[in-house]
Amino acid sequence: MRYERLLPVVLGLADGILNALTLASASLLSHARAVTVGLAFRVAVAAFATAAFVFFVAQYADYRGQLVTAARHLSLHTSRRLTQTALGTAIVRDALLGTAIAGCASFPGALIPLLTAALVPAARWIAIPVAIVLLAGLGAVVARVIDGAPLRWSIVLAVGGVVMTGVGYELQIA
Repeated sequence: MRYERLLPVVLGLADGILNALTLASASLLSHARAVTVGLAFRVAVAAFATAAFVFFVAQYADYRGQLVTAARHLSLHTSRRLTQTALGTAIVRDALLGTAIAGCASFPGALIPLLTAALVPAARWIAIPVAIVLLAGLGAVVARVIDGAPLRWSIVLAVGGVVMTGVGYELQIA
């Protein structure tokens, strides 16, 4: 994996899983509301949209900030000249590519746990451990890619999942 694509993949997957836990934990932990395939897809679409939007805004702002810094180093009065070159086009293209990756990673991140709950309605709570295991697995993979401590990364991401489940349950969104 190219390291410059690590951010949108990790952000997308983590965002999708955490969106699922936050938005649907009340349905997963109570018998009052059913988790349906439709709900799973709606949450996944919402996760796709929010991850894509947030990633594009953040990535493009970061790239433009780098152009401003480069313009200052080149003693240019404004970075607008740089944005009108092939470099400006390249940063938009790269931000859009990262946006697509983040959104496409977020969609299955949200869908997998909720689809599990929809397909096993008698034990829909199973989606929570599925999501937490996915987060722990993501942590282990990220740690290996960046030469980190897999156990530590797994624990931190799993604890984050537990916390967001609690937040979602308290908010009673869906």
